[in-house]
Amino acid sequence: MVNFQIPLENKAPMRETIEHQLPIVLTKVEHVHARELARIGELLDELPQAARLVTKDLVGKRSRKTGRRGLSGDQVVRCLVVKLLTGCSYRQLAFHLEDSISYRAFCLFGLADRTPSYRTLQENIKKVRPETMEKLNALIVDKGIELEVDDGDKVRIDSTVMEANILSPHDSQLLRDCVRVLTRLMGQASELIAVRYSDHSRRAKRRSLEICNTGKPERREQLYRELLQVTSWTLGYVPDAIKALERSAALFAPTISAQLTHFSELTKRVIDQTQRRVLGGEAVPAREKIVSIFEPHTDIIVKDRRETYYGHKTFLSVGASGMIFDITVEHGNPADSSRAVHMLERHQEKMGVIPTQAAFDGGFASKKNLRELKEMGVKDVAFAKKAGLEVADMTRSDAIYKQLRRFRAGVEGVISFLKRSLGFDRCNWSGFDSFHAYAWSSVFTANLLIVARSTMT
Repeated sequence: MVNFQIPLENKAPMRETIEHQLPIVLTKVEHVHARELARIGELLDELPQAARLVTKDLVGKRSRKTGRRGLSGDQVVRCLVVKLLTGCSYRQLAFHLEDSISYRAFCLFGLADRTPSYRTLQENIKKVRPETMEKLNALIVDKGIELEVDDGDKVRIDSTVMEANILSPHDSQLLRDCVRVLTRLMGQASELIAVRYSDHSRRAKRRSLEICNTGKPERREQLYRELLQVTSWTLGYVPDAIKALERSAALFAPTISAQLTHFSELTKRVIDQTQRRVLGGEAVPAREKIVSIFEPHTDIIVKDRRETYYGHKTFLSVGASGMIFDITVEHGNPADSSRAVHMLERHQEKMGVIPTQAAFDGGFASKKNLRELKEMGVKDVAFAKKAGLEVADMTRSDAIYKQLRRFRAGVEGVISFLKRSLGFDRCNWSGFDSFHAYAWSSVFTANLLIVARSTMT
């Protein structure tokens, strides 16, 4: 008969069933992400002026000697970097700071320190202005040049679109949003003043849904007329409410009055464009359209007759190392060819020198641009598409032209890295200033990571 008895051994087993006691001493984290964070922390320690710039935005005109002790400028910068590196929400960021040893250490919170709530993180990070983020990026670019990560002598320039945080726009949905928001504000006003209004939100919702689901043009036009009438009724209640709020001494009366004024003006624009487009059959120009009453700064961008984007067009200047020297966030949809010289002028202003070689996407090509770039002192200029230009006029040899074309293609990888890893594909912050600040924050974080990886031992 086989004996199934397990033999006893005197030495301790290699694998316990239950871990009875956790170690008191925290071990050093050896993960590559922890090492990158440590190197980024060292770079930020070498740039104390970055924390001073952010502190000015946090304090504003208030005294720094009064009030509760808030987050330092250095902590806010580091929390912003963690948020973009992880792609997490403010709630998730608050959890990571409370839970993770590495993130606590990086953001300068001790083990016994209380970490900030998600509301505190949002309030502080959103105070950093786009101009400040641009200066922070200039600091890390200078640091990268000092550490010989790049020399700024060779640049590649391209454009891309960062989308705003809105749904694909429809006139029916915009009208429904107008009715909903104005009705909500009228309800808030009625708690402070005597105002008469009717709630047409449900009716506007039904008409909007019917418009989306109907397949008959005649029926759709009739529904649009009814929805426009409902929106006009709601808009008609607003002037009397604004006048009453202006006479009121209530604390929040000016705030509600300002919001009613803001959204009533947007509602008028939505009504006008719907009447022109749906009832009048007019092709409303993109620059005159409003695609969101919550993000009215959003532009309509169509690139090369491809998919339509809703956000802002951005131009990037990228070095040989992948460092992003500069970006611009544009209003409207300017042609690439109108920004070639402008981007090199900005490069000269920021870096102090004109690059020896510059590579551009095909949309930047023109004889005028080539002539002006050569006059600025750029020795070799390569456009991805020749557009009637001779290679001999652009570069000193065919080999240099081919090399610069291959070099330019690398900017696509940089843009992909920004969008996949650092949130450059879509901005979740509200308002154009915040949109601008978010774009610079993404670029600043990317440059920190590039310099850190290039100088890690």
